[in-house]
Amino acid sequence: MADIILKASKAPNLPIPTIAYSQTYQESFSNALRLYFNTLDSFTINLSNVDGGSGLSFPHIAASDTTDQYATGNNTATLVAWNTGESVLGFTLVSGAAIAQYSGVYKITYSLQFVNTDNAIQDASVWLKVNNVDVARSATNFSVPARKSAGVPSYVCGYSEAVFSVNAGDSIKLYWATGLAATSGGVNGIYIFADPLQTTPYARPAIPSAIGSITFVSRT
Repeated sequence: MADIILKASKAPNLPIPTIAYSQTYQESFSNALRLYFNTLDSFTINLSNVDGGSGLSFPHIAASDTTDQYATGNNTATLVAWNTGESVLGFTLVSGAAIAQYSGVYKITYSLQFVNTDNAIQDASVWLKVNNVDVARSATNFSVPARKSAGVPSYVCGYSEAVFSVNAGDSIKLYWATGLAATSGGVNGIYIFADPLQTTPYARPAIPSAIGSITFVSRT
């Protein structure tokens, strides 16, 4: 992503008018205005993506995951996986971590499709880490209702967001944990559910286990 430098324009010092008509004054006056408006045109074109303007691009990453995700054990911090980059600019996605290429203040928004197969209500917590250090006040707790019946789990969309600062090269990860973790072997509890697209009994897109984005807010 190329850096775009926007320079503020400044109103010109217009020539002092003469008492009598002067062609030289009129030409100087018109030229001063022409140069000023050319500067304004250049500024607005650079902000747009028309007439040769490059437009403004901000660092961001939008990602999702297409697999069921299981905690590694009860009350155990587990990395949220991301295997698909939907839109990526100014980040790299490596082994579940978003690596920032630009320093700044960012906002993360995420949605996790929690499933509870247990016959009692269970909780799950989600939080943010930068460089493997917990981000203060980034955790959110979600309560997933008991399953509806044997073989019919309950679902909760775990949605939250947080604003945080990073430096270029920082690693951003999302973690989760639950008191009762389901496993791929069939133990009842909570896991993060994914489902492919379906065509019957009605058509709908796939359900990712995790979907989220990190967007640029401001310079630090």
